[in-house]
Amino acid sequence: MRLARFATARGDEVRVSRGGDWLPVSGTEGPVHLTDLLRDPARARLEALLDAAPESTAPAEDPLESALTVSDHGDIWGAGLNYRGHSEDLNTEQPKSGPGSYLRPRNCLIDNGGQIVLPARAGTVTAEAELGLVIGRECKDVPRDEWRSVIAGVTAVLDLTAEDVIRENPRYIPWAKGFDTFCSIGPQLVTMDEFAPDELASLRVSTVRNDEVVATALVSDMKYDLGYLVEYFTAGRTLAPGTVICTGTPGAVPLRSGDTVKSVVERVGTLSHVVKG
Repeated sequence: MRLARFATARGDEVRVSRGGDWLPVSGTEGPVHLTDLLRDPARARLEALLDAAPESTAPAEDPLESALTVSDHGDIWGAGLNYRGHSEDLNTEQPKSGPGSYLRPRNCLIDNGGQIVLPARAGTVTAEAELGLVIGRECKDVPRDEWRSVIAGVTAVLDLTAEDVIRENPRYIPWAKGFDTFCSIGPQLVTMDEFAPDELASLRVSTVRNDEVVATALVSDMKYDLGYLVEYFTAGRTLAPGTVICTGTPGAVPLRSGDTVKSVVERVGTLSHVVKG
């Protein structure tokens, strides 16, 4: 099952799909959280809606090109230097006791297709494609082997960083990631039942600039796997439904005004943005 949010004349509307037509979910205009719809009895109603619909076909145009962010509430956590190749790009030693981590403000979020604006206060700005995990229920101290039980689904993430600031002082991570337009999460939430237990590890994550793949890797290339990350970020702290864990990137790309940058996560979604200086 796939959920996405779209802007309509009546306000924001949630739609559901099994990979074809997008069906509007009645009564979801306004502030309805996606993760709320994935818990029974709301989830059972979504399944019934999909089962009753005619055989779906792929839409002529991709409506996800302008889908709203799926991060509609909750915190945004991130793991840094979690792919082996990325730490080599930065000429930085990879952490040994756990992944680098950060908590970013929600004001930086944009919808798919939204324009990225490079801030005057930053020099080199880089973009990174990532797989995002969306927490489905309130949780704390989740064991590594039970991580799937708290995840509502996965999504794509495009994460921006004022890279020169981080190189000057690694303690500036939240400041360097908190500028307006510096994070895109979406364009859809793909539920966990679409993936076999080990299938997510085989997905490919790619950072693309101007249609050139700059960095790409399989999720299995992570140093700290998805189960470890859920255990790590829930250790001693309560995560609310809707919280997103950004799981790291295979590599970053510097941005300039006029670029088009994409985060492509196989079988999960593509985020695409034009950059303005």
